[in-house]
This record gives sequence, structure tokens and C-alpha cells, in this order.
Amino acid sequence: MTRHSIRIQALWSLALLFIFAGTTFAADKLPGEFRMMDEPEIHTTGKVLLLEFADFYCPHCHMFDSEVGTQLKKEFGDRLEVRMIGFPVMRGKLPTAFEMYEQAKVMGKGSEMKTALFRTIHKDKIHIFDRSLRSLLIREVGLNIKDFEAGMSSGEPYKALAHGTKWGERIGVTHTPTIVLNGNIRVDNIGIENLRTLIKGILKQDQAG
Repeated sequence: MTRHSIRIQALWSLALLFIFAGTTFAADKLPGEFRMMDEPEIHTTGKVLLLEFADFYCPHCHMFDSEVGTQLKKEFGDRLEVRMIGFPVMRGKLPTAFEMYEQAKVMGKGSEMKTALFRTIHKDKIHIFDRSLRSLLIREVGLNIKDFEAGMSSGEPYKALAHGTKWGERIGVTHTPTIVLNGNIRVDNIGIENLRTLIKGILKQDQAG
């Protein structure tokens, strides 16, 4: 190896050292309880993405969504995106609710449909979503019934559910709700104080550049 080659290799090693040191430093400085995953980061500067792997039939998911998720969204507004990833864990349930949510997402009413589905399942105690009940919920969230049902029949909502399920399995999701921030920050302590601390920390890092 020539002296020039040795110098080039040394410079590359130094550059890589700074890159990894910067990454570790940022993670070390983030407040709150979390663990980094070897997954791609999904991040827009000035905004935090909260991925909620959840089952519509899980009472803990309903509680998290109605209490923690809703409160955080009120606090952070447009700086926080809460996105549910359907991850069925309750046995003996049809996937219809998840498919309805996926179809509503495509039509721009995912959040509204999620709220309606959680309420119907946990407060109204209705678990079977036949066409008549679907029509009521579709109207409630302000969507066209014919277009919605055409989307349901296309099979695309089921594919979207399967994709989210595979994603959860790949990162080791075993229970719901499981929370991931920005695609690679796993949060086991999903209490509102810890999540609030982490979200503020990420936004502060973004602001600092």
C-alpha cells in the first residue's frame, strides 16, 4: 500500500468516526426512556412521527389512543403525526375494522375512522362490521359509500394491513400498543410523561440543527 493510499484510508476512517460519533452523541443526548432500533429513520425536520402498532379490539390500545395519543396531539399540533399501524393480536376477530381504517386513510379520513371504530367496538360493544353498519360509519366520517366500498372490494386495504403486520413482526412487536418514534426509536415506557419528554427532545434537536 502506498503512502498516498494509507493517507486516504486514514481520512476515510476519521470521517466515519465523526459520522458514528455524531449519531451516538445525538442518541445519548435525547432525554427520556427509549432504545434505538436498526431501522431506517422516518423523519421530517420539525415534526415527530409516532407509530402506534395497535389492535382495534385491544382495550389498552383504545385507552392509549383516547387518552395519551389525543392529549399529545393537542399539545404538539402539527409538530406531531400519530399514525396507527394495524397489528391484530386478539384472536377470533375479523380483519374488517382494520381494512375500513386503511381504506379511510387512503380517502383522507383515517383519523376520523379510527376514532369511530374504537368507539363502536369498546363503547357500543359492536364487533361485526356488516355493510349496514359500515354505511353508518362511512357517512359519519364524511365519505362516499360507493367509493369506499369499491376500495374495500379492491383488496388493497387488506394488503396494507398485511404490510403493517409484517413490519411489526420484523421489528419484534409482540403486544399492543407498541410505540415507535420516527421509525427507529422504540419506546417501552409509553406513559404520557416519557413520550412528551422524548417528543420535546427530538424537536429541540431539530431546532438546534
